[in-house]
Amino acid sequence: MSETYHDRLLIVDFGSQVTQLIARRLREARVYCEIHPFDQIDDAALDRIAPRAVILSGGPGSVPEPGSPRAPQKLFEMGIPVLGICYGQQVMMDQLGGAVESGHHREFGRARVAPAGDHADDRIFAGLFATGEEQVWMSHGDRVTALAPGFEVIGTSPGAPFAMVADYDRHFFAVQFHPEVHHTPNGRRLLENFTRYAGFTGDWTMGAYKAEAIEKIRAQVGDGKVICGLSGGVDSSVAAVLIHEAIGDQLTCVFVDHGLLRLNEADEVVTMFRDHYNIPLIHADESDLFLDALEGVSDPEVKRKTIGGLFIDVFQKHAGEIGGAEFLAQGTLYPDVIESVSVSGGPSVTIKSHHNVGGLPEKMGLKLVEPLRDLFKDEVRALGRELGLPDSFIGRHPFPGPGLAIRCPGEISRDKLEILRRADAVFIDQIRKHGLYDEIWQAYVAILPVRTVGVMGDGRTYDYACALRAVTSVDGMTADFYPFSHDFLGETATRIINEVTGINRVTYDITSKPPGTIEWE
Repeated sequence: MSETYHDRLLIVDFGSQVTQLIARRLREARVYCEIHPFDQIDDAALDRIAPRAVILSGGPGSVPEPGSPRAPQKLFEMGIPVLGICYGQQVMMDQLGGAVESGHHREFGRARVAPAGDHADDRIFAGLFATGEEQVWMSHGDRVTALAPGFEVIGTSPGAPFAMVADYDRHFFAVQFHPEVHHTPNGRRLLENFTRYAGFTGDWTMGAYKAEAIEKIRAQVGDGKVICGLSGGVDSSVAAVLIHEAIGDQLTCVFVDHGLLRLNEADEVVTMFRDHYNIPLIHADESDLFLDALEGVSDPEVKRKTIGGLFIDVFQKHAGEIGGAEFLAQGTLYPDVIESVSVSGGPSVTIKSHHNVGGLPEKMGLKLVEPLRDLFKDEVRALGRELGLPDSFIGRHPFPGPGLAIRCPGEISRDKLEILRRADAVFIDQIRKHGLYDEIWQAYVAILPVRTVGVMGDGRTYDYACALRAVTSVDGMTADFYPFSHDFLGETATRIINEVTGINRVTYDITSKPPGTIEWE
C-alpha cells in the first residue's frame, strides 16, 4: 500500500482468531488500518508506521505467564489514542501499573455489561447503555484485578469488574469483551466512536484500495511476467482482472482443470476469460494427473496437500512454457490465511490447510503475488464491482480451490464425482428456481462415504447418501445454516433421487460454524 494516502490505524495482533474482524469493522467505517504481529512491532516500526491511533487485539496468551506477549512501551508514550481489547486490555493494565490474575471468573459467550460512573457525554462510549445494560461477547480466562493509575471504570460485568475502562487524560481505553464480533451488537459503534475520537475522517474506500493495490502490484512486479492460477471462482477471477489492469499482457492465466469442478464449469470459465476479458489464458486439462494421485486417498489433509502440491507442479510447468514467468498470482483471502496459520505466525491454531496457502515449496522458483490476501469475501465482491465485473458473476457462491475433493468425504472415485456433480447441479437449480440464491452465502452437495438400502418401484437399491449444505454468512468466519422450508427440502430430495442415479437418500446439514466448518473437509 502507498505510504502517503491515508492516516493509519495500527492493529497490534496478539494472535486472536478474530483480529481481522477488527480491521473489517474499521474498513466499514472507511478507516485505513494495518495489522502487524506483536513481535514485529518495535520502536523503529512505530516510527515507520506513524499511526494516528492503535488497537491492541485479543489473543490466546495469559499475561501473568512469563514470556507472554507485550506491546512496545513506546506505544504508550506517543500521545495517541490506544484501545485495548480483551488480552489487549490486560496487556495495557499490566504495562501501565495495574494487575491481571489467572484462574478465576472465566467468561465465554454472551454477557451483560452494566454502566458505571458518569459518561453521559462520553465520545468513546456514546450511544451505549441507551436502554440499560449492553450485550457483549466475552472470551477470557484471566481478568484485570487492579486498574492502572489514571483509569476509571465505565462498565462492569459479573466476570469482569473492569469490563470497560478509560484514562481520558492519556487517551487510553480498554474493554474486556470483543466489540468486533457480531454478538456484541453495539461493538461497531464503539469502534467507530474510537476512530472519530482519534481524528480519522473516513476517507478509505474500495476505490482507494483498488488504486493502491494496482500501485503495489506494479511496484512488486516491475516488468516481470506473472502467471495466475485461475479457478473460475470470484477470488481468483477478481485477482486476475485486477492484476491485468495493473500490468496488462505481462499476465498469463492458467486455468487448471483438475477434474474436481462442477458440471460444465470448465467450459464456462474458458469462454468467459477468452471471449469477454481478452486475458491470455492457458487451459491445462490435468484431470487425469489429479484423479490418479487422489485414488484411494481418504484423509482430508492429504487430499488438500496432494492437490496443492500438484497445483504448484502444474504452475511451474506452464510458467516455463510462457517463457520466464517470475511471479505466481493467487486469489488468497484472509479467511484462508487465518485458518491455515496465525497472522503473526504465532499462537493461534491451524484449523485446516488451504491449497493456496500452505505447502508452497521454498524452491518453487516463483514469487507470490496475492493482492486480495487482506480482504474478506464481501470486500472482494466490492472490489470486483470497482473493476467492472458483472453482478451476476460477482454474486456467485464461493467454491473451494480443492473443488469437489473436499465435498466427497472418504475415498474419491470418478464415478462418485460424476454423481456428485449431477446432484449439486440439481440443488443449485432448485435454489435458483425458488429465488433463494442471493440469500445464501454458499450451497452445495456432499456425497457421503455411506451406502444405504432403498426401495425404488418394486426393487431394492443400495446407493449413496448425500448431504445438502447451505449457509448464511457475512465474511466466512462464522456461518448459520439456511432455514429452508420442509416443502423445499422434500421437493429437492425427490428431484435428486429421481434424476441422479446412484443416490437414494438425502439429508440436510444444520451445523453452524463454529463448531463445524462450511465445507465438510
